[in-house]
Amino acid sequence: MKLLSHLSPDGDGLPRPADARWLALGFDAWNEALALAQGDPASYLARSWSAAGAGRHLLASIFGNSPFLTGIAVKEWAFLTCLVERGPDALFDEIAGAVEKTEDGGEDTTALMRRLRIAKRRVALAAALAEIAGLWSLDQQTMTLSRFADAALGAALRHLLREAARKGFTELISADQPEQGSGLIVLGMGKLGGYELNYSSDIDLIILYDPAAARVTARDGVQSFFVRLTRDLVR
Repeated sequence: MKLLSHLSPDGDGLPRPADARWLALGFDAWNEALALAQGDPASYLARSWSAAGAGRHLLASIFGNSPFLTGIAVKEWAFLTCLVERGPDALFDEIAGAVEKTEDGGEDTTALMRRLRIAKRRVALAAALAEIAGLWSLDQQTMTLSRFADAALGAALRHLLREAARKGFTELISADQPEQGSGLIVLGMGKLGGYELNYSSDIDLIILYDPAAARVTARDGVQSFFVRLTRDLVR
């Protein structure tokens, strides 16, 4: 267990649970989730690492301090087990790499939003545990959250441009990299631009367009097209 190998079996150095009620509710929810998954081989591994020692202290640090992370940990118990087993670096690179892929997978908007929501909560859990376990510095955590936000923004923009092209509203130079030659300019400001995002940060964007470069064919014109695309982006 790569992540647990960095922790004391007695939980020394981990945050102490601040709320006994949250702690109890968290373990109840965890045990219920594993009971429902009985028969899944991964659930046996999850029971094993979380039953005692560093694993149990790690869960206590989550459950006793953060209902937000508790909800993710319980819902994503199988991912959390992979995280404990393999460590945060490899898993984050896999998640971010999948979001950063530019190939057109043909997914609809609902599928994309679901995929990004799952990736977002997994990144949140990985970054939190990496910091709690002392594996990542604050700079590494903010860089990680910023990289994912940038990747998710890119995935959403590529999807919207492809959808617009399918509807005949614009022409693409490349289906795999629809932003190229689209005339769309997206600037990340503030903490996103500085790669300093934290859990509570908003993403500040300036969205511009170059009418000379845009290949818009929508009847209502270039300006209306990009206004509509921007509204869909922030949905």
